[in-house]
Amino acid sequence: MDASDLDAFVAENLDRYAETQGVLPERLAAFGERYRSQGFLTREQLYEIAYESSTRSAYHVERNPEARCREVTRNARAVDGDFSAIRLLTGLSGFQAPTASCVLAALDGDRHAVVDTRVWASLERLGYLDGRKERFDAADYVAMIEPIREIAGETDARPVDVGYALFAHDDRVREGTLH
Repeated sequence: MDASDLDAFVAENLDRYAETQGVLPERLAAFGERYRSQGFLTREQLYEIAYESSTRSAYHVERNPEARCREVTRNARAVDGDFSAIRLLTGLSGFQAPTASCVLAALDGDRHAVVDTRVWASLERLGYLDGRKERFDAADYVAMIEPIREIAGETDARPVDVGYALFAHDDRVREGTLH
């Protein structure tokens, strides 16, 4: 797909994102503002992010001690490397790579995106990844964020918006159930 086709793909699917059940970009932006101003996230704030991402597993976040939540999110801001940042966040109860990606995307949408099964499937359909996946770890986040950044670099979109567009694309074209 050339750059103009990618621009059209991202714009068209980003417009459709509001019709999906995905994480609300405004909510994520608000979490990011708090994260940047505080320098960390509290357990309650992490619960809210987890609830936005996966309502059925958000309650696990409550198992984390408050001090650990602040420590891990403070350190995730400071660490270099996508793999390391995701690994830190997935050390918290209730945070698998997709939910952890919400934290990074909230913090810096110019570098990160919310990823999940739908994003992987769209990247696979576009030829950036091979095979389907239903569970993700830190290495899978790195595998997804690299082509997301590549698409962002070839378009006028930020990585966070490319992620939303990929999600919306799969929501529109997928036949059958998600899992």
